[in-house]
Amino acid sequence: MTDMTLDEKLDAMTLAEQVSLLSGASFWRTAAVERLGIPAVKMTDGPNGARGEDFSGGVRSAAYPVAIALAATFDPDLVQEIGVDLAHEARSKGARILLGPTVNMHRNPLNGRNFECFSEDPLVASAMAVAYVRGVQSQGVAATIKHFIGNECEHERRTTSSEIDEKTLREIYFPPFEAAVKEADVACVMTAYNALNDVHTSENPWLLDTILRREWGFEGVVMSDWTATHSTAAALLAGLDLEMPGPGKFRGEKLIKAVENGEVPAAAVRHAARRVLRLIERVGAKTSDDLEVEQAEDRLETRALIRRAGAAAAVLLKNDNALLPLSGKKRSRIAVIGPNAARAVMFGGGSAQINAHYAISPLEGIRAAFPDAQVDYALGCPGDRYLPLIDTPVDIAFFAGTDFAGPPVLTKTGARSEFRWFGPVAPEVDHRAFSARLTARYEPQETGWYEIGLMSAGTSRLAIDGTPVLEAWESWSRGFSYFGHGCAERRGRIHLEAGKSYDISVDYACGDGITTTLKAVRFGLRAPSAGGSREEAVALARDADVVVLVAGLNDDWETEAEDRESLNLPQAQNDLIEAVAAANRSTIVVMQSGAPVTMPWADAVPAILQLWYPGQECGNALADVLTGNAEPGGRMPQSFPATAEELGAITRRPEAYGKVVYAEGTAIGYRGFAARGTRPQFPFGHGLGYAKIEFCDARLAFEEEQLTVEVALFNPSERTGSEVAQVYLISETGTPLRLVAFAKTTLAPMEKRSIGLAIPERRLCAWDPDKGRWVREPMPFTLAVGPSSADLRIRKTVAEN
Repeated sequence: MTDMTLDEKLDAMTLAEQVSLLSGASFWRTAAVERLGIPAVKMTDGPNGARGEDFSGGVRSAAYPVAIALAATFDPDLVQEIGVDLAHEARSKGARILLGPTVNMHRNPLNGRNFECFSEDPLVASAMAVAYVRGVQSQGVAATIKHFIGNECEHERRTTSSEIDEKTLREIYFPPFEAAVKEADVACVMTAYNALNDVHTSENPWLLDTILRREWGFEGVVMSDWTATHSTAAALLAGLDLEMPGPGKFRGEKLIKAVENGEVPAAAVRHAARRVLRLIERVGAKTSDDLEVEQAEDRLETRALIRRAGAAAAVLLKNDNALLPLSGKKRSRIAVIGPNAARAVMFGGGSAQINAHYAISPLEGIRAAFPDAQVDYALGCPGDRYLPLIDTPVDIAFFAGTDFAGPPVLTKTGARSEFRWFGPVAPEVDHRAFSARLTARYEPQETGWYEIGLMSAGTSRLAIDGTPVLEAWESWSRGFSYFGHGCAERRGRIHLEAGKSYDISVDYACGDGITTTLKAVRFGLRAPSAGGSREEAVALARDADVVVLVAGLNDDWETEAEDRESLNLPQAQNDLIEAVAAANRSTIVVMQSGAPVTMPWADAVPAILQLWYPGQECGNALADVLTGNAEPGGRMPQSFPATAEELGAITRRPEAYGKVVYAEGTAIGYRGFAARGTRPQFPFGHGLGYAKIEFCDARLAFEEEQLTVEVALFNPSERTGSEVAQVYLISETGTPLRLVAFAKTTLAPMEKRSIGLAIPERRLCAWDPDKGRWVREPMPFTLAVGPSSADLRIRKTVAEN
């Protein structure tokens, strides 16, 4: 920008130019006003990596641990380091606005984006949000905290209304947003798809103006989620500055006419445009910025940070007879088994996906960490929801119109058998109506019956050597895939011979009103041997000294725009774990998921490690924990129930245009278990280390505006270990249990240390809806200290002096 002040720029701008700033110029960019030297600014997804503008493939990027894994570290300093590094990644893609973090709460464990959110506890979520935002914004990149508010399920997210009373909003769902505004000065807030109490969040004046701007003092930009603006005048007057993506549907000429007709004051446009200009100035954008250049910077320091964070996030749920770590024990033969063992599951699906620089699988990490051991592998059973893509070059030719007429307007080659386009495809292609032909030559490695699958957002049909095999053309209907724009996967079987080449072709068409926002097509194949053999896995386990069984979910199962149907793993995985555990008593189950899964076999295995989705260093981080080179530093940021029945109506799927009623109020997660008097399978805050830290004593110190709990810890072990001291308030009148302070610390062998946990006055208060303010918890109440919400070892009563 030039040396003109913001107000001078606004004075010099026409109404049309001011309005142009209030909607995106394209899918990922704001508008420029060239005559005044006002540049465009690029945005990028996502929370666990900076992808750039290409939604599928594109320039490679670093894949960091997902948000639930970051929260599991209980280490805001580490999360701030991640934020700093993420900002470097964003800048490498020419972006100055990062669309993260996601801070919706873990209310519904079936939420498809649970992995993308931090915690079920507002204090933990707030601490992580502030650290993340501070890290990102310290490097001149704007963070965007999302989705404001009540987006705790993905099913029918565009049509439902989240019905949440003010007390519940204030105590559970607002805190991470409020903290990001007040403590981290977050630059951007993104509204949610859903409505709040029957008013769309993007046009809710109480939410955006009364709470966000007037009460919290937010001075940044409020943007809509993509295509989540629903009006012209109402949205702008409520406080929505920026409609995304662009070109806008409700701004432009419609907003100009609304001003001219008196529906919208010109001053309201000016105020919103001023906030956008301030954002452009804040991130240091310049007209000379080259937004087209995107670089893949595979930095050694980023690799080391991701590896360290992956181990720090891993939660050791169970460790009977000190089976872990494996160092110092004779392990000449290790069996690595399971659907997630030979692949690196790095993140969930949707807008959080990126094209990672590389991926270290658990099998690779274990083989590198145990060079003197024989490491054998068996799949056991498949873990995919959809048939696997083929990793062979796939050519794609684009045609103008939907009937493949004329010569191709563009040809490209992809590395795998899937193409996705979020917004424009390429300058040569009219993304509103085009057709494409995919071709690949496939050479099977074995003879037999292969499973084959086809899925698309848009219509598609597949042929092999010219013979039709599958179609989603005449029979196409909308399903849950591809953010709800795609059909269900079509499947069939075909006999292929090893050593023979087959030509696979897929015709794809987008248009006719089927889908214009997201276009996608994929096909997959599963070879006869790729289904795995439980018997083979059991035989391998029986002969091994120790088994590492890596199971869980992946980005097919946990993804944006769709919620899971069950807390259970696919039954084949549960059967595999039970069979392997019966064959070898030294079985370590490594679970990968970004949300709770039930573990009916938990009593039958001696060790369980929750690895989450740890990013591109997946296998190395796991190996560091297994060998003891790193301690499993994580604690549970979310309760894992034993059965879905424990959660009641929270997991119920809403109907289209229905209401999601938060009837449980503040009693989510561990608060709900405490209120019901039940215990989850693995409680909030739980996690074992390799050293056994003791809680010795706690002492209270009262100051004018806060209470401090001094917790004495002792490490009697022979190795260094970490612990997360947690302080809970137990009330006799309100919510029976809530976290009010936590701190992570590391103790050397035989070290005794006292740590102070400050509890500000606000954390001792509850929202009184009748008085409309925070009210101090009535005395007496109890402060309980321990390593988890279900293991509170020291209790102190706070009474009137």
